[in-house]
Amino acid sequence: MKIHYTTQFKKDYKRIKKQNKDLSKLRTVIEKLSSKHILEQSYRDHPLSGKWKDHRDCHIEPDWLLIYRITSECERTK
Repeated sequence: MKIHYTTQFKKDYKRIKKQNKDLSKLRTVIEKLSSKHILEQSYRDHPLSGKWKDHRDCHIEPDWLLIYRITSECERTK
């Protein structure tokens, strides 16, 4: 699966890094998604609505969200 990082993600990553957040948590989520696994319930993964209807949201920490999109060419499996 090919991963595309948006410019906003790159900016947010730098900011989170400066805040000394545990980046291994983010890497774990990205690895699970890229290996086509469904996230555990603790991440509260769910689809978004409105203009974000083709995106999903998961909680890395209560105040740290990851918004992502999986295209039809790379569907998730259990």
